[in-house]
Amino acid sequence: MNDILLINVSGDDRPGVTSAITSVLARYQAKVLDIGQAVIHDTLALGILVALDNGRVGAAELQAEVERETAPLGVQVRFQAITHESYQQWVEHQGKARYIVTLLARQVSAEQIAELTAVTVHHGLNIDHINRLSGRIPLDALDAHSNACVEFSVRGEPADVDALRADFMELSTRLEVDIAFQKDSLYRRNRRLVCFDMDSTLIDAEVIDELAKAAGVGEQVAEITELAMRGELDFKQSFARRMALLEGLSEDVLADIAANLRLNEGAEKLISTLRTLGYKTAILSGGFTYFGRYLQGKLGIDYVYANELDIVDGKVTGRVVGQVVDGQRKAELLAMLAAQEGISLEQVIAVGDGANDLPMLSVAGLGIAFRAKPLVKASAEHSISTLGLDAILYLLGFRDRDRL
Repeated sequence: MNDILLINVSGDDRPGVTSAITSVLARYQAKVLDIGQAVIHDTLALGILVALDNGRVGAAELQAEVERETAPLGVQVRFQAITHESYQQWVEHQGKARYIVTLLARQVSAEQIAELTAVTVHHGLNIDHINRLSGRIPLDALDAHSNACVEFSVRGEPADVDALRADFMELSTRLEVDIAFQKDSLYRRNRRLVCFDMDSTLIDAEVIDELAKAAGVGEQVAEITELAMRGELDFKQSFARRMALLEGLSEDVLADIAANLRLNEGAEKLISTLRTLGYKTAILSGGFTYFGRYLQGKLGIDYVYANELDIVDGKVTGRVVGQVVDGQRKAELLAMLAAQEGISLEQVIAVGDGANDLPMLSVAGLGIAFRAKPLVKASAEHSISTLGLDAILYLLGFRDRDRL
């Protein structure tokens, strides 16, 4: 019967430590059952679980040789015998469900991690791995636009997923962080299409409000817009009322408004990275195609579906051409694009901020409420309110060094 030995190594990180230990193990024909290594602030933590044929060699002889080889490297080595029963229990754990918990903040504090991990323990989840996805930031460079992300890989099955999400939501609100909880499945890094709402998602504006200001009816339209975004007014009704107030507006103002649209934080970085990685992107908006196409040219968006302003003799008529793009239509368009691209809905990401985005957020494999109204944030499975749009890359498991 084989002896099972766990070897733990710690000390200053330097070249040659792993090579020295595995060279000894190779001479004793050890079988590697598990291996993991992490380096935090140039300090090494290495673990190797091995099986030894005790008919050929005893664990004590191997330990002595490992210690001789590593002594010049200045690291500490600890050995622990593992029982066959303990090993079998460890093997059986691999069948348990796995989830990813992602903590997003401007700066990560010990309090945030302490409370997040307390929630995972309370719901019966065990942490396997912890990784920092954000880059190293000098202390004097930490500011209001810093990004910090820590990813926790956990295993187990929470008894009440809704209660777990509610606890994470309460924690997010109280500590002003974002916490995402998602199944660790093959789809996580295999999304292929990202569908964005436009107004207040990709851009920091509601275009219809900007048109209303130009038409001299800004306050009236803004009030109706706010009611619709909070879900207190049906989108189609609110849209018709707002459009009617724009009747007679000159189309000459459209170019100026488009040129002055301000992108939300992280939009350019996110979309350029997605394009390089081969993702398709789409704007599915209850706004207007004129401005969607402007952003398409600026960012390289693949598809644009929005409302077509009806313009006659250079004036806005207060109507749109064709079918109004409301919440249900967004969900239909998302499904249509997924079928066109030959992918499943699980491979689609949807991002929006308003009540009319909820239908597409619910049908996408990953639906994200971005800086959303309270109703939308509470209804969506995932939300980002603390960081910019490029934080979506963290939810896909990408590190800062993977970005462009």
